[in-house]
Amino acid sequence: MIYRETGVFRETYAEDMALFPIPLERWSIIAIVLLAFLGVPFLASQYWLGSLIVPVLIFSLAALGLNFLTGYAGQLSLGHAAFMGVGAYGAVILYGRYDVPLLLSLLGGGIAAAVVGASFGLPALRIKGFYLAVSTLAAQFIIEWVITHVKWISGGVFATIDTPPLRMGGWLIDTPIEKYYLTLAVVVGLTVFGRNLVRSRVGRAWMAIRDRDVAAEIMGISLFRYKLLAFAVSSFYAGVAGGLICFTYYAAANIEEFNLLLSFKFLGMIIIGGMGSVGGSYLGAGFIVL
Repeated sequence: MIYRETGVFRETYAEDMALFPIPLERWSIIAIVLLAFLGVPFLASQYWLGSLIVPVLIFSLAALGLNFLTGYAGQLSLGHAAFMGVGAYGAVILYGRYDVPLLLSLLGGGIAAAVVGASFGLPALRIKGFYLAVSTLAAQFIIEWVITHVKWISGGVFATIDTPPLRMGGWLIDTPIEKYYLTLAVVVGLTVFGRNLVRSRVGRAWMAIRDRDVAAEIMGISLFRYKLLAFAVSSFYAGVAGGLICFTYYAAANIEEFNLLLSFKFLGMIIIGGMGSVGGSYLGAGFIVL
């Protein structure tokens, strides 16, 4: 059967845990990925690649991170753009000041954002709903203030750091097609990882907490561990996206780009695309950006 009929559900644990349980879905995803790697660079113009497709992919990655937190774990965040900014500055500082390789700089920016995000996620262990939203909203303004006023991070009140030319080994990445391939490779890799994450024990724990946290705790799920992990993973994805967009689109790290309006846009992306849906993050980002 290439597609599951109405009322026919998964009958074994292996079917339930399959990455793509339906053949039509599996072949559709493979076709889309092949088209993205082999078709889009030659069908789209330089303008479309550099100014539209690359930012859509990056914002999709950041929206996916917020979807883990809000769509799967049920924790509302109004400071997602600030965590993206932490990753942006972390990646640019590592790459520009300390000559860390490009991919490791992106990883370092993501880890920095994850640490900051987890620290601001600590109140989620005691509060939720409106009060959690206010807590994460405070994170947006606190992070903006710190990045702007701590000279070691941003260099002063202008808070802008230019990115040096992108190199990965001996490969100079300076054309829209090359930046597109770099972005696509990172986005596809993290999307596959995220898809596996939400169908694992971690994803199931997040959904249990989202649906009824008291019942989840009675079942033995650690609210402390999994809520904190949701904030860390969400912020990690935002941080990697922040580094990517500075390297491939903005050509600089500027805190003004990661403002409160962008945080609301991320919420709009996952609401439009569908909360609790990996693919919905891409649809929502495309709708908002384009």
